[in-house]
Amino acid sequence: PVEISVTPRNTAVEAVEHFLYPLDQNQKTKALIKLIKTEKWQQAIVFSRTKHGANRIAKNLLQKGISAAAIHGNKSQAARTKALAALKDGSVKILVATDIAARGIDIDQLPQVVNFDLPHVAEDYIHRIGRTGRAGSTGKAVSLVSSDEFDQLKGIERLLKRLIPRKEIEE
Repeated sequence: PVEISVTPRNTAVEAVEHFLYPLDQNQKTKALIKLIKTEKWQQAIVFSRTKHGANRIAKNLLQKGISAAAIHGNKSQAARTKALAALKDGSVKILVATDIAARGIDIDQLPQVVNFDLPHVAEDYIHRIGRTGRAGSTGKAVSLVSSDEFDQLKGIERLLKRLIPRKEIEE
């Protein structure tokens, strides 16, 4: 048998710009809303570690007038398909997903992926950011990182073989 690999496994797409915002856990929702509005994001996937978190983030975005939908393992396949279609047609700007629901999502030229919560396993970061920067287009991988996630961050940076640049949210 012969293995032909187009992209080495578990490597970050070079077309993706990575950066993170160090924040307190309780500042993440406010920071996400500010980024969506100030950066004028029209389309993004936000990753949450839990189903409950995905629902809560989507609800908070909707309350601030940002069209959002949550997808996770408790949603039916029909509901997930509908939410994905709404993101693709622009009727929903932000899709909030867990890792399980995000497998196999294919969106052409998705501009950014947001890690609201860092994944427990560094390789999952690669899967998440693989939703952007596809087919020759560029993308952004934005992570909102609280102090209790520094161990996961170290693992991700070790896997990437580089430090992720830090940014501050303008007040």
